[in-house]
Amino acid sequence: MNFIWYIIIGIVAGFFAGKIMRGGGFGLFINLLVGIVGGLLGGWVFGLLGIATVGILGSLITATIGAVLLLWIISLFSGSRIS
Repeated sequence: MNFIWYIIIGIVAGFFAGKIMRGGGFGLFINLLVGIVGGLLGGWVFGLLGIATVGILGSLITATIGAVLLLWIISLFSGSRIS
């Protein structure tokens, strides 16, 4: 059941990241996929920094920050300007 929550939180985080990034990101579907991967990235980055989050809200914040970071990295390599 936890796996399903991670996917749902990642999808919501991808949606939020698409709204945060100027230009709307790369479309709804890609932003949702980026949110799922961004959740993993955000958890890894927060772990490196020694920051621990708890609960659904903490996971959502972590995943959103990871998704924004991932959208930014993708925009660097794709050549499109999202900033």
